[in-house]
Amino acid sequence: MTGTKLKAAVAAVLDRVRFAGAVAAPPVARIALALPFLRSGLTRWDGFLTLSPATTFLFEEQFQLHVLGAAYGLPWPSALGYVVGLAEIVLPVLLIVGLATRLSALGLLLMTGVIQLVFPEGWVNFHLYWAALALSVMALGPGRLGLDHFIGVDQTRAAR
Repeated sequence: MTGTKLKAAVAAVLDRVRFAGAVAAPPVARIALALPFLRSGLTRWDGFLTLSPATTFLFEEQFQLHVLGAAYGLPWPSALGYVVGLAEIVLPVLLIVGLATRLSALGLLLMTGVIQLVFPEGWVNFHLYWAALALSVMALGPGRLGLDHFIGVDQTRAAR
C-alpha cells in the first residue's frame, strides 16, 4: 500500500468514526443529562401533582441558598417545590426524546446553577459534569436521533 492510499484509508476510517460520533454523541449526552434530574423528579411526588411530604420538608426547612458566605431560605418554598418537581420530570423527558432540546438543556443548566447555590460542595462531584453536559447539548442540539431533527425544528451542522 502506498503512502497516498494509506492516507486515504486512514482518512476514510476517521471520517466514519467522526460520523458515528456525530450520530451517537447528541442522544447519549441528552440521556446522560436527563437521568439524574428525572430520577430526582420521580422522588418528589406522592401522586398526581401532590408533592411528597419529604419534598415539602426539604424546600421549606432544609434547602437554603448559600450566597456570599451567608445562607438564606428559599423564596416561596411550596411553589418552588412544585416548579422544581415539574421541571425535573418535563425537561428530562423532553431531552430524552429530543424535543425542545436546546431550551430543555438551558433549563437544566439554570437549575444546576441554583442547585450549586444550595449545595456548594457538590461542584466537583456533580454540578460541573451536569453543567458540561448541558452546555454540550446546547451546542450539539438534538442530533439525528431527536424529534427536533425529525420535525425540522433544529437542523445542526453536526446532524447533517
